[in-house]
Amino acid sequence: MIRIGPFLSIDENDIDIDFVRASGPGGQNVNKLSTAAQLRYPITKAMMPPDAEARLTTLAGQRLTKDGVIVIHAQRFRTQERNKADAIDRLIELLREAMIRPKPRRPTRPTLGSKQRRLEGKKRRSDIKAKRGNSFDD
Repeated sequence: MIRIGPFLSIDENDIDIDFVRASGPGGQNVNKLSTAAQLRYPITKAMMPPDAEARLTTLAGQRLTKDGVIVIHAQRFRTQERNKADAIDRLIELLREAMIRPKPRRPTRPTLGSKQRRLEGKKRRSDIKAKRGNSFDD
């Protein structure tokens, strides 16, 4: 069991990791070895509150398939072990971030001083523009 937070832990057996060939530079090593890790984790296996699950689907974005499976592709390192650990760390970080409830925004009112400064600035700008006009002396 991998502990995500005080109320969430996931089973290691639910995580499916396959190794595929990495893209990008690397010469012959890229063509011969499958070092990139592709992690697949169904979000239904994580026993999360409904609000956290909704945040997870939003945070996952393109990494979430229509079937509700998170797919993380890790190819940052040159070895399978490090890419596997990187993919698991990224999954854990994603789940931790989804468990954090956002603070509700409390609307505030502008202070008297800020209102006065705003009106003084508008008045100053108005005076500058008023002096630009053509004055005709008849």
